[in-house]
Amino acid sequence: MDGYRTVRNAAEAAFVERRSRFIGYICPVQTEEQALDFIARIGKKHPDATHNVYAYILREQNKTRYSDDGEPQGTAGLPVLQVLKNEQLTDVAVVATRYFGGVLLGGGGLVRAYTHTAKIAVDAGERVYMQPCDLCTARCTYPLYDGVLRLVRQAGAVVTDTQFTDLVEMSLYLPSDRSDMLQKSLDEQTAGQVQLQKIGQKCMPVPLEKEV
Repeated sequence: MDGYRTVRNAAEAAFVERRSRFIGYICPVQTEEQALDFIARIGKKHPDATHNVYAYILREQNKTRYSDDGEPQGTAGLPVLQVLKNEQLTDVAVVATRYFGGVLLGGGGLVRAYTHTAKIAVDAGERVYMQPCDLCTARCTYPLYDGVLRLVRQAGAVVTDTQFTDLVEMSLYLPSDRSDMLQKSLDEQTAGQVQLQKIGQKCMPVPLEKEV
């Protein structure tokens, strides 16, 4: 399983360029069906827009698509797609909606405007790195709980649920390359009383710093 970069949330951002209003919408998607559904939803939201330009990149079959939606060829969909490529994002779709304000922007102006629309949408969606993680459970007695929890957090694991019954059972995930290290620490701390039980593997989000 390989990690990848995408955005955490569906989001939107807008700006005005020479009286034309541009609205950038972004959404994490995993299939072409999801990407097309998102594009259709934005189109229905703005049926009166002059243009609803889009681009998406998917890990699924390495699919990449874009549309200028009536803008001059190469001035709209391709710049939006290029932003996604420059950001090294995948499993993501962007729609750039334009309401024409009566002033022509020219080819270069359109490229800059659609590039900026995609960029502010990416910023709004929050870049994340989807890191391969082990999904695990760990059970311990109550006297061991505080020490086990400290080791779990030191290893960079995230506890998603804790059940307090006759024992304490934690559900957690952590980067796959740290599982062995955590198990070694648990063995040393608890004399081998606490074992990580791996129940699966999944890519989980790690925030990335905003890039300029």
